[in-house]
Amino acid sequence: MRFPFRAVTGRRRAVIGGLAAALLPSLAVPLAAPATPAAASGVVIGGNPASTDSTPWVMALASRKRFGSGRSGQFCGAVAVGPRTVITAAHCFGREALGVSDWHQLPDLRVIAGRTDLSGGRGQELGLSQVWVNPDFDSTTNSGDIAVITLATALPKGATIPIADSSDEQDYRAGTQAQVYGWGDTTGRGTYSNTLRSATVTVFADTVCAQAYPGSFDGTYVRASMMCAGAKGGGRDACQGDSGGPLVVGDRVVGLVSWGSGCAEAAYPGVYTRVSAMASLVAAHSS
Repeated sequence: MRFPFRAVTGRRRAVIGGLAAALLPSLAVPLAAPATPAAASGVVIGGNPASTDSTPWVMALASRKRFGSGRSGQFCGAVAVGPRTVITAAHCFGREALGVSDWHQLPDLRVIAGRTDLSGGRGQELGLSQVWVNPDFDSTTNSGDIAVITLATALPKGATIPIADSSDEQDYRAGTQAQVYGWGDTTGRGTYSNTLRSATVTVFADTVCAQAYPGSFDGTYVRASMMCAGAKGGGRDACQGDSGGPLVVGDRVVGLVSWGSGCAEAAYPGVYTRVSAMASLVAAHSS
């Protein structure tokens, strides 16, 4: 998974070079919180600066108690799909990420909206009313990697983006260009970004994804709940600290940063939760 702190081998989710060049192999086991916290599992590699002014639906998950005060305590990404509904990766609420078994044990856990630069104080830090973590999330394969957050207060109008459903899948078939967003590792070597970044990646065919991830310690590609994207030859990807952040095609969220081997490596594209497969679950747990 693309966790906040990268282990020697670990699942990615950060953006390098803008967005991460490639994902880390598998779920990284977080280390003790450093003085300068890293993002949860993915920074954008091979990307460019982005702004929450034009993408107000890109959110950050943060806890200064757990990850330190530098970068607002950011450790995962998220995306607002309703006035009080935010979706992210299920593994962002696991013990490996939070250090506790129940998110209520981190009273300062917040969703940050409208803050392009995490070293600043712009935007809002919103409390969580409730969290639904997919009980069918499989930490062995990484399938079903989604959680739904209900905010304590509503977001302003225009701060949300629709999610893709099964009828939209033809719009992001293999070869489609997509944008991934995050504050994660931008080099694959623990260089975390203070500011939001975005990278353009290409959606790959399921056969390519399955060949890259037939089954290993990192995970197994499961088409029913996953999709993968990257760049031919590598160089653009999400990375550590980007977990839970959105993969967008047009005006729809089609994926959430989930896992991968390394970051921006040619043979290992980033793997994303296939949002269309989870649309009914999101709707059932939205307020």
